[in-house]
Amino acid sequence: MKMHSLCPGNHSSPFAATQSRRDFLQVGAMAGLGITLPQLLKLQASELAMPPVESYKPIATSIIHIYLPGGMAQHESWDPKPFASPDYRGPFSPIRGVTGEYVGEKFANIARILDKISIIRSVTHGEAAHERGTHNMFTGYRPSPAIKFPSFGSIIAHEQGSRNNLPPYVAIPGVIAPDQGSGYMSSAFGPFALGSDPADPNFTVRDLATPKDVDRKRFERRRSLLSAVDEHFRTQEKSDGLEAMDKFYSAAYNLISSQKAREAFDLNAEPAKLRDEYGRNAAGQRFLLARRLVEAGTRMVSVNYGSWDHHSNIKGSFDNQAPQFDQAFARLIRDLDERGMLDTTLVLVSSEFGRTPKINSTNGRDHYPRVFSVAMAGGGVKKGFVYGKSDALGGEPDEDAVGPEDLARTMYRLLGINASKRIVVENVRPVDIVNGGRLITELIA
Repeated sequence: MKMHSLCPGNHSSPFAATQSRRDFLQVGAMAGLGITLPQLLKLQASELAMPPVESYKPIATSIIHIYLPGGMAQHESWDPKPFASPDYRGPFSPIRGVTGEYVGEKFANIARILDKISIIRSVTHGEAAHERGTHNMFTGYRPSPAIKFPSFGSIIAHEQGSRNNLPPYVAIPGVIAPDQGSGYMSSAFGPFALGSDPADPNFTVRDLATPKDVDRKRFERRRSLLSAVDEHFRTQEKSDGLEAMDKFYSAAYNLISSQKAREAFDLNAEPAKLRDEYGRNAAGQRFLLARRLVEAGTRMVSVNYGSWDHHSNIKGSFDNQAPQFDQAFARLIRDLDERGMLDTTLVLVSSEFGRTPKINSTNGRDHYPRVFSVAMAGGGVKKGFVYGKSDALGGEPDEDAVGPEDLARTMYRLLGINASKRIVVENVRPVDIVNGGRLITELIA
């Protein structure tokens, strides 16, 4: 993922589980002590029996994660500094919202719904590269050379499964980074990507409908034949690929054969007036489709919008992108509220990091992970609340610093998932859903 011509390239560190020479030597040593291989495996299995963890009743039953790739500037959005000098304040004049708090000038609609959302102004981590920062904000983990951690959506899909024949985890319009994937878990828990943009006039979801020459009888016959072939291979070999493919096919058949599930993706079912209010653009139609999907039963929708890597001309860039986001996000929150869904739908807005507090020589801001902002709404989060504080120039956390692991632990708690639970990787290694972090109790209503 490369956002800007001045940015570094990609980083990748996939986890590969292989049996080492040391493992074989260990087996030999155990046999020399009178322990057979089956006994050793039995001992390992007993060690991997994870202790039970406390279960929680979910407050939120779904989550919409709006991700703004590139690193949205906190000064021009959630944490403006109206009394700072122009080289820190930036090119815009901050405005006051209904709660008395300031937001960026381009957030005029958001200013009117500040009484329905919370803002965290003290998020911080140490990763200034796009790929590493993205990993932090999609997983709650710092990148590791030894293991690829699963995204929030994949953990949710693994822990809670599908509902109403819909994919539990959907990416709109698609996957922009490997950090949105299933990491060390089976690829069966990865996101369902649309394959096209809801803002396109001829928007259709890839592979959602059967071919025109395939009627229902023929469709079921093909399904039976495929099941027979799959069963043959399953008796010959067990692998993640086969198991994942079997789950993919099963989910796909359920989706294609369910009229109600297919209709969840149909934006044309929405009133034209509402589509106009969201905005007939990328932000508006993506956010509206996200609402339709969580309303129908999808557990997590990950929505990507824009490119916020503004090393130069931050004014022109915000003038171009922020109004669409402002209109669509404000309408999404009001729409969820009007439908009685806001209390059970968690909405999270994040980016991989923030931008430097001082405007640079090309009238932009550079990568800056030391302090930035995140917005949350619904799903058990307080309304009209600001948590944490950056210093006077927006350069450091001044109060209540929040790390990605704190944010992840709090999000999972609202969804009824205990982040202290451990998942066994490749039947060998137990890994915490979130390692460390604290529950931000002050944020919970």
